[in-house]
Amino acid sequence: MSQRKMLQFSTGALLLLLPWFGGPVLGEISDNFSQCLDFFYKKSPPTGINAAGYQPICQRYKNQYHFASLYHRQHRAPLFSAYILSSADGKRPNSTWMYEPQLAFSRASSEMKPFHNPMDNNVIESQAMLQDYKNSTYTKGHLNPSMHQKTKQNREATFTLTNIVPQKAGSNSGPWSILENEMLRKFKTYCNGSMYVITGAMPYTSEPCWINNRVSVPEYMWSAYCCPSYITNLPESVRPFFPTYAAVGRNDRNSGEEIVPINVKAKASVRGYDVRRMSLETLEGILAQRMAMPISLFHGKCQVETL
Repeated sequence: MSQRKMLQFSTGALLLLLPWFGGPVLGEISDNFSQCLDFFYKKSPPTGINAAGYQPICQRYKNQYHFASLYHRQHRAPLFSAYILSSADGKRPNSTWMYEPQLAFSRASSEMKPFHNPMDNNVIESQAMLQDYKNSTYTKGHLNPSMHQKTKQNREATFTLTNIVPQKAGSNSGPWSILENEMLRKFKTYCNGSMYVITGAMPYTSEPCWINNRVSVPEYMWSAYCCPSYITNLPESVRPFFPTYAAVGRNDRNSGEEIVPINVKAKASVRGYDVRRMSLETLEGILAQRMAMPISLFHGKCQVETL
């Protein structure tokens, strides 16, 4: 049996999905998140997600698991990536982009592999390719950002397209980057233990948007963290941010303002890519409404373990 834990959906064995998806689905299980549960708070992946079309991936690189992703085969993009945030011990690595062999061949290598030419047609059909992003108006947006990972090897592992969604540059290098840096500062200043992060994409609900007619573009980005153990003397201004907090970011400057309002005073390059900070409950409510799924991201809403 392969070490890389994958899940291929077809028919039968539907009850085996219940422990981590929270509802009956049609699926034949080959594997699941069981090899990378440590990346989820209390070893519990999000519940309430309708499994149809999704494939869990324990992201394996150089014989080690680094984080977990839930990948949508038809969209050729992840719904979310889950990881434990750490302070980087070095710089952002040179990006050698990789793909997931087992999305194309179930008996293929359990390790993510660098892209090469030519690529097998089965691989091309199964997932996003670098060519999909070429000449598009989108950057490669990390769900698990490299600078939220400690070692060089950890950071290199984030450069797989199964951890990437099409993200506008105004978001990726603007307000969303600011949010990522804020999370890192809160972790270093206030957390006494692990900070569990789940970052994902929110598809359009009306007309789907694609790059190269292959890869789904999200209308919004979202992220939430769980820091169950934190200092007791939190400044009053920081208390709303613990043990959980969340955010939603715009990836389309022309979208409505029902979820994330626009700051009209922002500079032109980032205007319309605002990020709205919110409680975990508010984010889960938005996800439930937008995706018609009663999603719960963290076990027990991330119980408190103050020190």
